[in-house]
Amino acid sequence: MSKLTTPLDLLVQELKDLYSAESQLIRALPKMARAASHPDLKTAFTQHLEETRRQAARIEEIMTKLDESPRGKKCRAMEGLIEEGREVIEEDASPAIKDLALIAAAQKIEHYEIAGYGCARTLADLIGESELADALQESLDEEGTTDKLLTEVAMGINIEVGVAAA
Repeated sequence: MSKLTTPLDLLVQELKDLYSAESQLIRALPKMARAASHPDLKTAFTQHLEETRRQAARIEEIMTKLDESPRGKKCRAMEGLIEEGREVIEEDASPAIKDLALIAAAQKIEHYEIAGYGCARTLADLIGESELADALQESLDEEGTTDKLLTEVAMGINIEVGVAAA
């Protein structure tokens, strides 16, 4: 573990964590898309995969500007969140209920990323790196949009489940 003595040290550590999280998510999202049955959810997962790749590339660019490597830290939190997603995929549930469970797992991931990008953006601002803060804000905004989209998809599934049960 590296020694943290400055806000820059902490920013680098947070970015390494986010990079690991995004890298793990790049491997997990195709599995979640395959497990989804609702077409809007499949599309949301597929689109977010492309966005996640761009976010990982954005972190690489930021780390290059900081003369640091994005590698070297494993995000244990994302590892656990993805494991929860794997468990959902293996659940014996109706397609609609499984989709809702996948959305819940995905939103937990989004909320973790929102927290991470928010912290990193604040640290970049704190050290006067407004260009880096703007890039991190872009990722933060994307994560928030994905979270809202997942809620909209869930509401559509809820309506369909309610209609089917009536």
